[in-house]
Amino acid sequence: MGKSEGPVGMVESAGHAGQKRPGFLEGGLLLLLLLVTAALVTLGVLYADRRGIPDTQEVSEICTTPGCVMAAARILQNMDPTTEPCDDFYQFACGGWLRRHVIPETNSRYSIFDVLRDELEVILKAVLENSTAKDRPAVEKARTLYRSCMNQNVIEKRGSQPLLDILEVVGGWPVAMDRWNETVGLKWELERQLALMNSQFNRRVLIDLFIWNDDQNSSRHIIYIDQPTLGMPSREYYFNGGSNRKVREAYLQFMVSVATMLREDANLPRDSHLVQDDMAQVLELETQLAKATVPQEERHDVIALYHRMGLEELQSQFDLKGFNWTLFIQTVLSSVKIKLLPDEEVVVYSIPYLQNLENIIDTYSARTIQNYLVWRLVLDRIGSLSQRFKDTRVNYRKVRELIDKVRTVFVETLDELSWMDEESKKKAQEKAMSIREQIGHPDYILEETDRRLDEEYSNLNFSEDLYFENSLQNLKVGAQRSLRKLREKVDPNLWIMGAAVVNAFYSPNRNQIVFPAGILQPPFFSKEQPQALNFGGIGMVIGHEITHGFDDNGRNFDKNGNMMDWWSNFSTQHFREQSECMIYQYSNYSWDLADEQNVNGFNTLGENIADNGGVRQAYKAYLKWMAEGGKDQQLPGLDLTHEQLFFISYAQVWCGSYRPEFAVQSIKTDVHSPLKYRVLGSLQNLAAFADTFHCAQGTPMHPKERCRVW
Repeated sequence: MGKSEGPVGMVESAGHAGQKRPGFLEGGLLLLLLLVTAALVTLGVLYADRRGIPDTQEVSEICTTPGCVMAAARILQNMDPTTEPCDDFYQFACGGWLRRHVIPETNSRYSIFDVLRDELEVILKAVLENSTAKDRPAVEKARTLYRSCMNQNVIEKRGSQPLLDILEVVGGWPVAMDRWNETVGLKWELERQLALMNSQFNRRVLIDLFIWNDDQNSSRHIIYIDQPTLGMPSREYYFNGGSNRKVREAYLQFMVSVATMLREDANLPRDSHLVQDDMAQVLELETQLAKATVPQEERHDVIALYHRMGLEELQSQFDLKGFNWTLFIQTVLSSVKIKLLPDEEVVVYSIPYLQNLENIIDTYSARTIQNYLVWRLVLDRIGSLSQRFKDTRVNYRKVRELIDKVRTVFVETLDELSWMDEESKKKAQEKAMSIREQIGHPDYILEETDRRLDEEYSNLNFSEDLYFENSLQNLKVGAQRSLRKLREKVDPNLWIMGAAVVNAFYSPNRNQIVFPAGILQPPFFSKEQPQALNFGGIGMVIGHEITHGFDDNGRNFDKNGNMMDWWSNFSTQHFREQSECMIYQYSNYSWDLADEQNVNGFNTLGENIADNGGVRQAYKAYLKWMAEGGKDQQLPGLDLTHEQLFFISYAQVWCGSYRPEFAVQSIKTDVHSPLKYRVLGSLQNLAAFADTFHCAQGTPMHPKERCRVW
């Protein structure tokens, strides 16, 4: 089903060498470049202290191109040379970055990824604000949507009227209207309300119904039934004390305030008692839903989650006090003109939740349930932002070479694993070599003669004065595009996200890794910087995503993306034992920013396995590249070996800081370990790191015991 998410620059203008002499500006830039280089060399002399980093190494060519100078400056600025690398490598590599970057008021955390996203948004903004006569229809629609989002005068003038109009379409919001029980409520049907929210607004509330590749047969699509998301980020917020109680109080007050404002805009009396009582009931209902859901850490075994059944079995097992499953599903699919087949099957991912849901539906009134359904829509629309899209150029060849190198090392590394038998290793090798990659962006978006991009957005008709309605159009088209897949063949070349994304992904039932254009920029990748930085950056990301195919979730899928057990009992048992070591290791990290709470080693296991495997494979791939004749360059002003530069590049990808309030939330809900422990945990497990920085055994970065899965 879903996707495992991994971690995981400069715009260059093409010049024509030899056609003209350098002008005043170019000469000034060259002079500036020389001055920066000289300054870096001076810094490097000052930097070469008694840290155990060698003052001399094999002579290599020093790179003084603009790309190398910028990379050297970035690395030096990010470092804290006063910290011993063997004591706290994260502070050593990122201390300068942490000191220079203040978390913006609008952010709860700030990292390298956020900086790159900000830079990418500046580029996107320029693209959207500069139109040309040759723009294709899809691009012009994106600009219209953007302009409608930026048209604050019209948005302010319209106020809440667009939302009030939508409330009539969805059967009204009882708390914000008079006599709902005696009017609309008399004809209310839960099945049709849930279907309307799903198909028209892409809001899957109470029951999460969606279409995706069948886990057991990835060549076809199938209907999934799962437990829904909640209004707050974590189920723990709904029933734990302490600071969570204050969060619940603020959440309830938020609901009350929004409902009150809408009543006023609809020329209704405030009726604070009614609003308070209705919204308190909504929070109570959502609290019961939270209790009914299965915690994320108990949902890692996809084989145990998967239950395929026909509609009759679905109805008999989960009657939900007369809930008509066929009516619900057919109403959703009717929005895209699909009829249910007599032998239609669904996959239920949430048996415990559905068993608990029956009592909840029986307990709460139609008014309270409708109040909750519409609240989730209102909550979503209040914070709606326009979707932005950007295509950018990327050097496909170099990235594909890196993917091939890291994948080859992963396969070679299998021979080192004593815990895995030969038959399982053979199948793991087959799966690794079958992983398909997508890099940059779909080719067709740049081909003027290919109309797929325009056809994809042909049903969107935006108006610059109707931003709210534009955003609803987006939701509807997105929902219907997803639902239509049920009768479509699985497209193995489908891009599962846009190009303007600073991240990378692995999809287990597509056995596919995706590297959008947004992440193919410094510090992750540049053809202008030494390969140590590329292997430590995008090379690590590649290794991370490949390893996701073999983590605690991805290992349940074969080379074709089908869920099946291809492991021997011997290998399965030893995989779990190796994983237990890593669970214990990360669970012992106490995070000061999160009130000294410990990392959840079980919940973060998949990402920790990927982090450890990713950096190990990228490092070995880099060593292999050099052993096969690759000549890397030195950066000016940095007295570091190539190997040390690799590890610093890897660590600096994870530079970032958190607000304490967000840290407390993140440690409970994030499937990734905190940035600091993503670096420390993976490098403490890698003997090559301690060797590279000459860390004595017993120092924090050279522990006596290490964990390894891949």
